Amino acid sequence: MSSHKKHLEAFFYSLGGVAVMAVILIIVNLIFKPANVRWDVTSDKLFTLSDGTIQTLQKLDQPVSIRFYYSKDVAQMPVFMKTYANRVEDILKEYKRNAGKHIDVTKLNPQPDSDAEDSAHLDGVVGQPMDALGMEDRVYLGIAISCAGRLATLPFLSPERESLLEYDITRALINVTNPSKPKVGVISPMMVMGGIDNPNMMMQGQPGGMKPAWMIITELKKEYDVVELPVSSDAIADDIDIVMAIHPKELEAKTLFALDQFVLRGGRLIAFLDPMCMADMQNQPQQMQYMPPAASSLDPLLKAWGVSFETEKVVLDRSAATEIRQGPQSGAETMPSVLSLGVEHIDRNDPAVALLNSMLMLNTGAFAGTPAEGLTKTVLISSSDDSQFLEKYMAQRSGKDLMKDFRADLTTKELAIRLTGTFKTAYPDGKPGEAKADEDGKNGEAKAESVSTWLSASSKPGAVVLVADADMLYDPFCVRRSSIFGQTFVQPINQNLAFAQNMLESLSGDNALFSIRSRGGTSRPFTRVKAMELAANERYREQIAKLEAEVQDIQREINDLQRKRQPGERDLLSAEQRQALAKFRKKEAEAKQSLKSVRKQLRQDIDALENNIMLANIALMPALVVIGGLTLALVKRGRSKRK
Repeated sequence: MSSHKKHLEAFFYSLGGVAVMAVILIIVNLIFKPANVRWDVTSDKLFTLSDGTIQTLQKLDQPVSIRFYYSKDVAQMPVFMKTYANRVEDILKEYKRNAGKHIDVTKLNPQPDSDAEDSAHLDGVVGQPMDALGMEDRVYLGIAISCAGRLATLPFLSPERESLLEYDITRALINVTNPSKPKVGVISPMMVMGGIDNPNMMMQGQPGGMKPAWMIITELKKEYDVVELPVSSDAIADDIDIVMAIHPKELEAKTLFALDQFVLRGGRLIAFLDPMCMADMQNQPQQMQYMPPAASSLDPLLKAWGVSFETEKVVLDRSAATEIRQGPQSGAETMPSVLSLGVEHIDRNDPAVALLNSMLMLNTGAFAGTPAEGLTKTVLISSSDDSQFLEKYMAQRSGKDLMKDFRADLTTKELAIRLTGTFKTAYPDGKPGEAKADEDGKNGEAKAESVSTWLSASSKPGAVVLVADADMLYDPFCVRRSSIFGQTFVQPINQNLAFAQNMLESLSGDNALFSIRSRGGTSRPFTRVKAMELAANERYREQIAKLEAEVQDIQREINDLQRKRQPGERDLLSAEQRQALAKFRKKEAEAKQSLKSVRKQLRQDIDALENNIMLANIALMPALVVIGGLTLALVKRGRSKRK
């Protein structure tokens, strides 16, 4: 009886202890909840404000008001929206905690016909209809940021852009606290700024359609004053801070001279060159889309800067090859001409690109050469040494053919570089066309006036960024569009746009957003798996080459036997030919069986690796808990024995 009583006492003591512990935890949670202290254990600190945001908040010297509109009382609110709203509220608390008195965060619930709803409308925060879910109410989930009469609005915060939430908020904060925007001039033969697709057809009463601006332009307009420059410009306006050239093909000499003088007077230039621009092919008339596209190069300027650009060949990189699925019914094809670039291809010491880890470039060229005196070259992006050059007309073959004929030259290729320092002019004789006029004695006064304003060297240090691919900015290769509640949202599929924006910010001297935007996409490829696949592909290639050689030899033998067939013989194949054909089929079957065996072994190795990774992810933490519990039990048992 006493033993039973002891068990009951132990049970109630345990139950009471659990209850007391639960009460203590609840009280502690209530006490420390206002402190909003969190422990971010994610590898990339995704739930901690980046250094760029903290620096921006610490520099605030005027009050900023943030109004967070959230329809928390909508009963049918989807769970994922409620979860995301809590995420937004948490990050706004982090902004408030780091900015202190300079930021005031107000949470508003825009109920129908309420003052909060009127305020949302005035701020431009839009309620989204929930008709698709059978709801009559509108859901509000947006942010308005105001400072000194300036307003920036995030009309609807889509969970699709959760990875860019901090970037969107901080960019809006910078926009309202810094009213002046750098001016960016964009020059391109393509319709990157949007416009009428085919004006001639529209003038004839036929549908021509409007093309939207590329997403890179849409994003830049949020931070810069973006204007279009004619491809035949003979001067760059003094108020232009940065020129962005996207596939500047076949520029006239006067335009190249204008860019030359722009750089010499201290202007910043970023040029996306391309030996074979697929986006340009899409913009050509249908009957010309299969013609090889013209390459773009600033050749006279590059020569003056001591740099060369490959315009007739493209870079293939086997270790950076991308798997592309041509259609829902077709399998993936490995394309070494489409480069998936990760941390190993990016300069980790340059702040503008150090945090990038996922970029895509296709049919890219490459830069080479030693920069001219006074200039410093920084290689921002490069290929691996498992790469080669290939004539661009041959790069349009299938991925299978490209991989089969691949021969690495064991040298890295420069895919993006930055030049800084004192530039020299590419036109030591002055503006093209004016020298001849002066020799003829017809334009002496004009020549004298031109010489007075013509620069032969930099008036102050300049900077130029050169990128060997323009397709990386084309929407299909950098963003994905999705729809939620009838609204279309754009989600980056890589960090191509982040790279371009980081480059412009580095050229304009504002790097606050580097560390934020670079967190927008995280790529963690299975490098060991990819290495195994490459090794297996190498084995495949040797066996396939051997098989194809055997096929050609036996086919030649069959053809020779056919030519030796006597006139009047009725059989299409003689007995000797049938024997040779049987021999060929036997060898073909043996080779295919060998390939099947190699593929099977590859699959087993990959499956084993994936299983080990899964086991580590699933079983590691429970195993640690069990080991910890057993260790604690053994320690207590040892103490009890000693007592």
